[in-house]
Amino acid sequence: MFSRLHPVTDADFDRVVERATVPVLVEFWKPGCGHCQSLMKELELLQDELGEKVLVLTMNVDDNFQIPAELEVFSLPALALYRNGLFERFIGGLGKKAEILRQLQNG
Repeated sequence: MFSRLHPVTDADFDRVVERATVPVLVEFWKPGCGHCQSLMKELELLQDELGEKVLVLTMNVDDNFQIPAELEVFSLPALALYRNGLFERFIGGLGKKAEILRQLQNG
């Protein structure tokens, strides 16, 4: 599946998140997950709207185990928010760009 979002792996995750100067959203997903694909489309819209004000990353949990295990990601999709290189929280109410944006701004 092609996405305009930035894929990230266990190997480069810490470096990418720690160097980010903007809030980072990470979607944990796997192929074949319909809800994951829907969320990815909403995140693409969010990235288009916010541009460089937020960094949206995607991590395929079939290929990466360390970071999802550290965060105890048990259900997909999961959307994690990082600020200043540190995990802040999971964003709930997944699904629509407007809700994700609201939670991002109310953080």
